[in-house]
Amino acid sequence: MPVQLLINLLIAFLWMFLQDSWNFISFLGGYLVGLFILFSMRRFYKERYYLITLLAVIKLVIVFISELISSSVLVVRQIMKPKLDITPGIFKMNTELETDTEVALLSLLLTLTPGSVVMEITPDGKTLYIHALDIPESSDAVIKSTKVFEKAIKDVTRYV
Repeated sequence: MPVQLLINLLIAFLWMFLQDSWNFISFLGGYLVGLFILFSMRRFYKERYYLITLLAVIKLVIVFISELISSSVLVVRQIMKPKLDITPGIFKMNTELETDTEVALLSLLLTLTPGSVVMEITPDGKTLYIHALDIPESSDAVIKSTKVFEKAIKDVTRYV
């Protein structure tokens, strides 16, 4: 991916040089020409076309923000009750992710969302122990979030 991006930037600067116009519009035109050239040459690269990976990263960020907002609303709703009626606890959850990077990213995303903390990951990386603010309600939300995060992480890290 970094090589493709550098080639695309090189094409954009060459385009500006050949146009003899050093402004943003000329750079943008060269960048778009570079995107087209790299897209037409994508079969010669071992890795995936970098724009697809970039779009998958943007999708993962959007998924994280939406899960962050929904879990924040859930935590605020639980805290704002007149009587604090929560049952914190730890539950075990299995994951379909394979590499250490994928599991680490999933555990970071789950920890950053309010109401849950990944406490431990088994040595094989297939099981997470998660502390939830309210076991019946929060654990269901965490499991739902995990499935969404897993799909988005697979889109970013795997070359399917």
